[in-house]
Amino acid sequence: MGNDGRQIADNRKAFHEFHILERLEAGLSLTGTEIKSLRMGQVSLREAFCRIDDGQVWLFNAHIAPYTKGNRFNHEPLRPRRLLLNKQEILRLWGRTREKGLALIPTRMYWKGDWAKIEIALAQGKKLHDKREAIVAREHQREMQRALKQASR
Repeated sequence: MGNDGRQIADNRKAFHEFHILERLEAGLSLTGTEIKSLRMGQVSLREAFCRIDDGQVWLFNAHIAPYTKGNRFNHEPLRPRRLLLNKQEILRLWGRTREKGLALIPTRMYWKGDWAKIEIALAQGKKLHDKREAIVAREHQREMQRALKQASR
């Protein structure tokens, strides 16, 4: 199909709520109707998070809308989905989330060839003052860009 690198969904809220420390690519274990919904772009990662249970990484609260032309074999929109990582990656992530109180959150979903991939990140929650500082810095950056644009005219 040639869908290389095309983004399906992103989790912009994650960058506001967390300090992203490390990113990893994982595969997704999906059903046929879920893939069809992804091709239509009907997915939300806003409230999604990952958890490690029994040596497996699971994606929770990722909303993939039911496929409109699906019949009784349609999927449950919020079902837990298994992420495909190798054993060493899972063990390393498990250790990092236990020792430092870090969270695993999905940051974006995209196509790699015909395969749907998800980027997960090891992240640390921001404090309220960190969020405010980020907003102020973003505003200053916008003002500088506007001033540069005005000066170049």
